Amino acid sequence: MVWSGDHQAARAPMIGRYAEREAIGRLLASVRDGFSAVLVLTGDAGVGKSRLLEYAAESAQDLTVVRLVGVEAETRLGYGALHRLLRPYLGRLSALPQRQREALNAAFGLTDASPSDRHLVGLAALTLLSDTATAAPMLCLVDDVQWLDRESAETLAFVGRRLYADCLGLLFAGRDGTGDHDVFGALPALRLEGLAQAEARALLTDGVTGHLDQTVAERLVTGTGGNPLALLELAVNLGSEQLAGVAPLPEPLPLHRQLEEHFRQSAARLPADTQTLLLLMAMTPTDDQATLWRAAGALGLSVRSATPAVAAGILNRGTIAEFRHPLIRSAVHSAASPEERRRVQAALAATSTPERRAWHLAEATDGPDDRVAAELEAASERAQARGGYSEQALVLTRAAEMTTHPGKRAERYLHAAQAHLTSGNPAAVPALLDLAAPDLTGPAARVHATRLRASVEMFHARIRELPAILLDAVADLRTTDPMASWDLLREATNAAIVGGRMITGTTPREVAKATADAWREPALPAWSPDPLMAALARSIAYGYAAGAPALAAALARLRTSDELQEQNAFSVMVSIAADELWDIEAKREILGKLVTADRDRGALHGLSIALNALATVEIWDGRFAAAENCYIESDDYMTATGFRASGDFNKALLYAWTGQEAELRAAVATMNAMAENLGIGLTYPWIGQTLSIFEIGRGRYREALDALLAVFTDQPLVLDDVNLAAMIEAGLRAGDRKAATMAMERLEERAPLAGTPWALGLLARCRALMTDDDTAEQLYQESISQLEKVPVAVELAWSRLLFGEWLRRRRRRADARVQLRSAYESFESWGAAPFAERARVELLATGETARKRTVDAQFDLTPQELQVATRAASGLTNAEIATQLFVTTSTIEFHLSRVFRKLGITSRKQIGRRLGETDAGD
Repeated sequence: MVWSGDHQAARAPMIGRYAEREAIGRLLASVRDGFSAVLVLTGDAGVGKSRLLEYAAESAQDLTVVRLVGVEAETRLGYGALHRLLRPYLGRLSALPQRQREALNAAFGLTDASPSDRHLVGLAALTLLSDTATAAPMLCLVDDVQWLDRESAETLAFVGRRLYADCLGLLFAGRDGTGDHDVFGALPALRLEGLAQAEARALLTDGVTGHLDQTVAERLVTGTGGNPLALLELAVNLGSEQLAGVAPLPEPLPLHRQLEEHFRQSAARLPADTQTLLLLMAMTPTDDQATLWRAAGALGLSVRSATPAVAAGILNRGTIAEFRHPLIRSAVHSAASPEERRRVQAALAATSTPERRAWHLAEATDGPDDRVAAELEAASERAQARGGYSEQALVLTRAAEMTTHPGKRAERYLHAAQAHLTSGNPAAVPALLDLAAPDLTGPAARVHATRLRASVEMFHARIRELPAILLDAVADLRTTDPMASWDLLREATNAAIVGGRMITGTTPREVAKATADAWREPALPAWSPDPLMAALARSIAYGYAAGAPALAAALARLRTSDELQEQNAFSVMVSIAADELWDIEAKREILGKLVTADRDRGALHGLSIALNALATVEIWDGRFAAAENCYIESDDYMTATGFRASGDFNKALLYAWTGQEAELRAAVATMNAMAENLGIGLTYPWIGQTLSIFEIGRGRYREALDALLAVFTDQPLVLDDVNLAAMIEAGLRAGDRKAATMAMERLEERAPLAGTPWALGLLARCRALMTDDDTAEQLYQESISQLEKVPVAVELAWSRLLFGEWLRRRRRRADARVQLRSAYESFESWGAAPFAERARVELLATGETARKRTVDAQFDLTPQELQVATRAASGLTNAEIATQLFVTTSTIEFHLSRVFRKLGITSRKQIGRRLGETDAGD
């Protein structure tokens, strides 16, 4: 059967498409087997995506099938499409965890609660769909994803990335690129091409009732590229003489845009009231029949107006008016005259909810109108309250376009740009700032624009020019707004630290001095980042002696707060400040709070950054498996939020300690490229640290020293403190006492000022290295005593290794064995291969053969299983684990069942004993 007579597009034959049908079959089989599956169908208009969705629905009659179709007129309504999809299941909201329930209620405007992080909304949607699918396996079909609002598209893509064992299938369909928000790129995709020649001819032949000339058939197939919709439309609409080769064919053939024009012409032949009803339908979601017919009544239209469209094959037959093909909806919408659109929009404005009224009213208004602009601004505030930031941006942009006063118009453009930035769409910001620029009045407005431009650059990690731009903005602001000036200076300092020696137009010290001099400590909450940023600035501008007390006070203040949250990569600044003081305890505590707060809020981007910083804490304590878990989880969240996982270069320190040379060299190459291409100079001392640890472990001291000398300066900014001990050892062993002495002088100055056990332990170790007499023994013992007080197990083992080497050279073999054996067993158990080998060789020289420990490879648990297992062993419930890892309880149950089988246990109480007291934990 073809699309003729009753014009039922859903009944078009499935000629060809064998691979596509097999893919859908596999997706359905996964759902029936209790798993989840996701597939994105892309391709040109008319290529058969919607028909494949219908095929999937027909093949899934044993599943609960839910449908959603994107509507072009609804693309600006934040979370609007998601609300339409989840509306039948909102009765289940009470079963969701409280924060997830609050997130969805806020997103849908059901409560007055503040908007939640969009990824917490995504987790809530995931939980709601998964819980529903637990009762009855479900298939969600989402067509025309290019017309989904940004928030809904991002949420559904997030759900697709987090599904695992949830009896839920997601099948998306959209045109190539899926619109302006291609958030589906990380999901499995299948691009549909035109049918092969033989299949296309068969489809065309089946659709023609009379004679079909083979030459004509070949030309039609070639001219349409095998596009099924174009072929079927030609089969129905070409004359019998054209198909028989007697009369000429139309030029050009209806393909892609021409096909849409063909639909426009078909609709244009209908009566005027039918065309108006079609336009109204194109502007209204299919499932919002109440609004459709209220507006139709306001326009004087009735159900009878649809009859000619049904007869012409524009609409499907049935009780619910719907277009035969999504492309027809788009064609009708784009073909309407401005006057007719305004008339329909006015009818919708008169009958719609307050959330939609303002937009419809604006679309119904010809030219600027300050009254309508004010309504739009009020509507944007309601969108912001729900977390619909992309809607807020679009509504504010429209409000600006309708504003007559230049200054007010510029202000609304600025706020629209801010909303776009908040929504994660920085690409839209520069154009709005350009529109606002001519009418910005006063320094405050210009500074606001500057900060937005700077934020776009930070978003893309383009650092070089930022500090200078922000300092210029401070100069423009002068003393008119001290708080705004401070915010700019804080951001400039952040950028200067990240950019380091790569910034242009100023220097890190100039930026830091301006910030330190401007700091006037007001009454601030304990969680404020300001004191820490001021302390970092003071340390850079006026030296370590001036900055260390301020850094210590700022870290102590943060440790007292229970309200920490990640902001502008604050975890990176915390990590730098703590390293400057060798304060591992403050670093662990504050980063742990940031991780917990971001996890609770669903702030996955900030959480991924904080986890990367926390991984370094685990490494220094010899918990390499825990660090690996942090990196895995961080990369998982990066992917979940649509970013590329960045673990390769973040894991450089772990690669150095474990001796993975190829991986380390690749990470270093990536960091060098980041420094050169993006101006991120912070990577250089990081490179020096990782390479020096690796080379010292291998006994290649000259190479280690060269790596450190490349980043050693008279006034270093960051990361040099934790590198000083390595530089002293490398310098002495490489025969470069001058270099060792330079580092020692700095360590002698700074370690006592820091006063932490880590700092004092390294100071004692390095004094022992620099000493030629027997006082070294007492210094090594002091180093070990200090390092035992804090969680820096690798440093403790390192001191034992050096002490053991010193004892062996003094021919005190028995004493040496005690220290070397302890060092070897620690390094070997962690997987610190280079240092373990160095300790093994030294131990062998004392006459003792080291026994290589057999470390259980965690029973072959996958990283995901290990994360679940360790959390279950700590006493968390499945629901709590699911909330922490941003997956569903079904996924946790599946992973735990595999953990039980691999560990050979029957109870979660046995997990901890089977894993042992290894450092696999979180």
